[in-house]
Amino acid sequence: MRYKAYSLKDLESIPQLKHLGKEIIDDIYTVAEIYPFKTNNYVIEQLIDWKKGIDDPIFRLNFPHRDMLLDEHYDKLIWGKKNGNAEALKHIIREIRLSLNPHPAGQTLYNIPRDADGEAIEGLQHKYRTTVLYFPSHAQTCHAYCTFCFRWPQFVKDLDLKIQAKEIEPLIYYLENNPGVSEVLITGGDPMVMTPRIFEAYIDAILKVDTIRAIRIGTKSLSYWPYKFVTDPERDDMLNVLKKVVDSGRHLAIMAHFNHPAELDPPVVREAILNLKKIGAEIRTQAPLLRNINNKASIWTAMWEKQMQLGCIPYYMFLPRDTGAQHYFAESLFTAFDIYREAIKCTPGLCRTVRGPVMSMTTGKVEILDYEQGVFTLRYIQNRNPEFTYKVFQAISLVKQPHWFDDLACFDPKYSDFFEDGISRKKRIISA
Repeated sequence: MRYKAYSLKDLESIPQLKHLGKEIIDDIYTVAEIYPFKTNNYVIEQLIDWKKGIDDPIFRLNFPHRDMLLDEHYDKLIWGKKNGNAEALKHIIREIRLSLNPHPAGQTLYNIPRDADGEAIEGLQHKYRTTVLYFPSHAQTCHAYCTFCFRWPQFVKDLDLKIQAKEIEPLIYYLENNPGVSEVLITGGDPMVMTPRIFEAYIDAILKVDTIRAIRIGTKSLSYWPYKFVTDPERDDMLNVLKKVVDSGRHLAIMAHFNHPAELDPPVVREAILNLKKIGAEIRTQAPLLRNINNKASIWTAMWEKQMQLGCIPYYMFLPRDTGAQHYFAESLFTAFDIYREAIKCTPGLCRTVRGPVMSMTTGKVEILDYEQGVFTLRYIQNRNPEFTYKVFQAISLVKQPHWFDDLACFDPKYSDFFEDGISRKKRIISA
């Protein structure tokens, strides 16, 4: 199978869409003014069950749909398209995007490292002490785009919203001057869109830094283009580049994104996973809990069991971040925990490596451990301040249906710093 991408300009050349009706296609065009759209022939031909139409989970995962926009945003876009000139529509689009919290969790405020002169180093994020995220400019696209993606600003044409590094030298300088950093997560976009030649230049440079003990690759390619590791002409070259990490004595972790068991069904996925494991890569899997896509315990149980059988390690069940169409995709924290608990108790022990439900935010990653009578028991899996890691604390909901950490308030004043969002303290501290 040869890769063929479809962007918005190619939308009506996708034959399967013709059976869905003009209204649905018009909505895709409208919503894609805000959220980027891209798919490919593998997703269309092998992953989507077109008999289910718009209710197919992979269709919803890949094609923008009406309810991803708030009514006020949808109406404003429709008005702009009908009555405004190109410049006015452009202004409306940017205004809506900026209102959707395009850079959650303090990405552009608190995670940007500095050089010796105090200047921001582009394309790097350093939130946790031992790990640096690297966004190479060559990786700022994917084989297809997920509708929920919290990195949607990476794929729009507004350069002010992108996080990307045009050169490798600033990363190497930073690593050499911060020996406490022991791992690099190469992310995007998707690093696996790169050619082996370009990717090798990044890997070779990072491997020269003695203090780096692990390299992670964040990728959706095993789901959206597994042929990358099976039949692509440059397959062997890419596998050999990845093998360099293992041969150097470092740990190579493929952080694979699977959102639904259907993504694991095609035989080519099994072959791609086996080829990566043959070179010594470890594959960890993660995904957010998404309404209308995977919000049933049975779906997660089936997905984790399939991943375990394929030799992957279930890692995280995330909750949709407070950006983009969170209002559409996010379940309440109560429902999310119930789904996780029901799913995990039905799995064999080898699947219980997965942690969840987890919120990744400004201060760190928070795991929901339990709730009873509206009181949540929580724990930081990661925190900017390592002293807070694995601290257990309690909170209550400030709203009837909490969907995110900001909907909670702390019981104990001594843990009030856990609720600091880095900009202003938005929630009151409730005394015991």
